[in-house]
Amino acid sequence: MYTPEQFRVSDLPTLQADMQRWNFATLITPDADEGPQVTHLPLLLDRGRGPFGVLAGHMARANPHWKAFGGSRESLAIFHGPHGYVSPRWYVSEIAVPTWNYVAVHAFGTPRLVEGSEAMVAHLNALIRYHEGTGTDSWRPDGLPPDTFAALLNGIVCFELPIARIEGKAKLGQNRSRGDVLGAIRGLQAADAAANRELIEVMGSRGSTPRD
Repeated sequence: MYTPEQFRVSDLPTLQADMQRWNFATLITPDADEGPQVTHLPLLLDRGRGPFGVLAGHMARANPHWKAFGGSRESLAIFHGPHGYVSPRWYVSEIAVPTWNYVAVHAFGTPRLVEGSEAMVAHLNALIRYHEGTGTDSWRPDGLPPDTFAALLNGIVCFELPIARIEGKAKLGQNRSRGDVLGAIRGLQAADAAANRELIEVMGSRGSTPRD
């Protein structure tokens, strides 16, 4: 990923927090026979395993993507944070062009299949707890008829991806003056698009340290 130094994110806790916050990822695996395999799916990060953490996910067994796992084929998981168009009309600088602000994390590793129903159920329960929470009204798979759950479990493939290397980028106006960054935030606020709100929060809270 092309990353000028002012946009580079190298702090591991920040990268891991981004992967957990925006955990719906794009997984890409090279396949010599079929070309790159691409799947969009939620990935759950275990921060405590390995130097960078381990990602866990699952996909439909009918999806040929998982057949490209194994061996030395390295996959790339792309996590997309908030992003949005920034108009030069919002800057105080007279000379400027349109741009796009965004946050992204790339995690590389070689995926391996998770075998056995006990390990698969543990993965699914962890993912469900992450999104449902632990309240009394949270959905749980044990409410399904056993035969139905067994059939659904047989229809998926679970895997882990130990992260071997990781890179992050937060292009949030660090190359602009403080007045330009504040103007961009005001412009995004005025546009009042739901997609802009998270970008505004990130620009205001971290990553964007504009030059004076």
